[in-house]
Amino acid sequence: MGESAAERLRTLIRTGGPVSVATFMAEAGAAYYARTEEPFGEGGDFITAPEISQIFGELIGLWCAVVWQAMGAPRIVRLVELGPGRGTLMRDALRAARTVPAFAAAVAVHLVETSPRLAARQRQRLAACGVPLAWHDRFDAVPPGPVLVVANEFLDALPVHQFERTSEGWRERQVGLAEGAFCFVPGPLTPVPSVPDSVRTTAPVGAIAEASPAVLEVVEAVAARLLAHGGAALFIDYGPAVSATGDSVQAVRRHTFHPVLEAPGEADLTAHVDFAAVRARAKRWGVRACGPVPQGPWLRRLGILTRAERLLAQADPAQARSLVRGVRRLIDDAEMGHLFKVLGLAHPALPCLPGLE
Repeated sequence: MGESAAERLRTLIRTGGPVSVATFMAEAGAAYYARTEEPFGEGGDFITAPEISQIFGELIGLWCAVVWQAMGAPRIVRLVELGPGRGTLMRDALRAARTVPAFAAAVAVHLVETSPRLAARQRQRLAACGVPLAWHDRFDAVPPGPVLVVANEFLDALPVHQFERTSEGWRERQVGLAEGAFCFVPGPLTPVPSVPDSVRTTAPVGAIAEASPAVLEVVEAVAARLLAHGGAALFIDYGPAVSATGDSVQAVRRHTFHPVLEAPGEADLTAHVDFAAVRARAKRWGVRACGPVPQGPWLRRLGILTRAERLLAQADPAQARSLVRGVRRLIDDAEMGHLFKVLGLAHPALPCLPGLE
């Protein structure tokens, strides 16, 4: 058995001193998704929207079909998913896409996945979908051509740096060791150009600010692709619409919050997405940014209740109860409807994207 994430991090800290929160998250995340255990679903650590209701993926598939038509219905469009999980979202999206035959015929699916184990799971789930499938470990490996990019709960898993406002100025929050256990320690004074001005200039002493160069790198890569080849992208994740202070890094294990620094690589480690920073970076690149809007209103505009009614008409009592619970979880403000946001990016020639007007 290879060295664990905890062992690697202890070695890094003992040889080079405390590491950034981003380094801790990156090491923990790489180990977590390399495990043999299944992270998704009721039997795993967390559950995502596509696993809650088939309607989620179906509506995204229809959303893509409408945007494809607005793009001029190119003969081939590359439907790209970043972090496809078990392939559930893509399976449901492709099923809905078949209701628009010309779109279904134009689709070539590209899945960006770094885990060989998850890629194998996706192959099994998508084998019968009847469209060309390709896997890549990097977004920039997707071949040229118009694209539709979908990223559901992808950005939240990327590492963030944390900075603490002190009486002397900003210090990067780091992770060190105390008697062999991981602990937060203050780093040296540092400039924080990656923290938005609205946060940097108003944060009180003791406040924590977060910034994610990794998230912005993804946004820049997607924006560059949209400008060069045309298309649109859909980012769905949890986080505030306006940049704010706060320690949002969290660990989840078996659907329960877990101490962040305990047992890295054995829990799902994520942070809130700063949608204001994502939108600002995309607009700087010259693409159209639509949203963010809360997930609940977006799904309502796309017709989630109408689709649910049709499914309920064919459901037995147990299926009906499950369907109602799933839809409520996706759209209610007290569940995922408000915390989760939807942001669309598009080539500037395209109109504002469906549901994000």
